[in-house]
Amino acid sequence: MFEKKLALHEMMEFHEVINFMTTSLLKSKLRQGVVFDQDLRKLLDKNVKLTAPALQALLKLYEKSELEY
Repeated sequence: MFEKKLALHEMMEFHEVINFMTTSLLKSKLRQGVVFDQDLRKLLDKNVKLTAPALQALLKLYEKSELEY
């Protein structure tokens, strides 16, 4: 199902998505302690709960993939 060999541009895009998701996750975790609005806090909690497993899945795929020259 998943092709292990990726072209250079695909590998770079994969890396960009992982970086974006990591940054988003860190920002949400840091802001959880500062936010006083309960609705916003719930959104941040939901973002952390959904992003963390998705990021772990992407990292597993990234580790298995190879660069095609």
